[in-house]
Amino acid sequence: MAEDEVGFVTMGSAQAAAQPAPEIGVGMLGYGFMGKAHSNALKTLPYMVYPPPAVPKLVGIAGRNAEAVQTAAQRYGWQQAYTDWRALLDNPEVQLFDNCGPNNAHAEACITAAQTGRHILCEKPLGRTAAEAATMLEAVTRAGVKHLCAFNYRFVPAVRLARHLIETGQLGEIYHFRAVYLQEWIVDPAFGMVWRLNKAEAGSGALGDLGSHILDLARFLVGEPRQVSAMAKTFIKERPTREAGGGTGEVTVDDAFAAVLDFENGALGTVEASRFCPGRKNGQVFEINGSLGSLRFSLERLNELEVYWQNEAVRDTHGFHTVLVSEAYHPFWKYWWPQGHIIGWEHTFIHQFAHLFESIVNDTPVAPYAATFDDGYKNAVICDAILRSAETGRQQAISY
Repeated sequence: MAEDEVGFVTMGSAQAAAQPAPEIGVGMLGYGFMGKAHSNALKTLPYMVYPPPAVPKLVGIAGRNAEAVQTAAQRYGWQQAYTDWRALLDNPEVQLFDNCGPNNAHAEACITAAQTGRHILCEKPLGRTAAEAATMLEAVTRAGVKHLCAFNYRFVPAVRLARHLIETGQLGEIYHFRAVYLQEWIVDPAFGMVWRLNKAEAGSGALGDLGSHILDLARFLVGEPRQVSAMAKTFIKERPTREAGGGTGEVTVDDAFAAVLDFENGALGTVEASRFCPGRKNGQVFEINGSLGSLRFSLERLNELEVYWQNEAVRDTHGFHTVLVSEAYHPFWKYWWPQGHIIGWEHTFIHQFAHLFESIVNDTPVAPYAATFDDGYKNAVICDAILRSAETGRQQAISY
């Protein structure tokens, strides 16, 4: 085994040649956006992350719509299709349960999977509330299985490089973290009701959908927040339903929020997320300022990291400069192309699965480089505190 400078563990080629990669049977719940992304990663991993820590076997995929899940199984190469995740978990070939279902399908299915001894990868947010996430964390802890909450942006090479620069002290004392995650997809009042706009199904709106990602990056890069002050807005409170005969439904989640975080290490943070920003398709940006320099990252330019060094020797060109994070020595890059041949969003899921498979096969920790259910629970605690602050108008302490 070898661990690179940013904590990504891989098998050496000689060892892998002597020991063929084991097979891990995967069962997936959900066939939509995330199901597509995860299926692509599982099928790509064995020949790109080479030699692979494990070879995934696509045992079965589950979803409520029989025709749609059967189509997904045929399209993505899953061996069997199920309309009930319980039947999927009855299949003894399933060793890893991959939960890509809607937020209200996370807790019961993951808890059941843990109780039957399956390792688990669950999409974010882990639970609709901190209390729900806590039951999931308790279940995987008691079962002793490997667990990962899919905050996939930890696996962007530029983000991992940012973590390396911070944890090795190259940015000095951290003063500021500011992040936004902006999209536009529900700005049209004619956009109809979907599950993401219903609190009972989603838990929250822009907060859980987008904000949870940048809150995870805040914890991953800067540390634990101890207090939060926040505001949240629902701009359009009624939307057309998709039921026969028309009508409208009530939007019961936030459309946007903004929050100020006070970190335990003294840093000050601001986070904002909205799905009401025309022109913003997937506009996630963060900037971190420290005593020795600054970092800036944009997801829409995810191969780049902007860097500023306070004491840079070359004064004539002193200022922010862009690092193309595609060199062979950069995180994860040995699996891909020559420098400058950029990779994309979908590759984060491949890196994430490779990390989890390595952890399962060699019984190594999932944390700290991947998010565990503990991270998912703590993220939910912060989200709950943000909603309480928005509702009460008061600063909220964050306590796990």
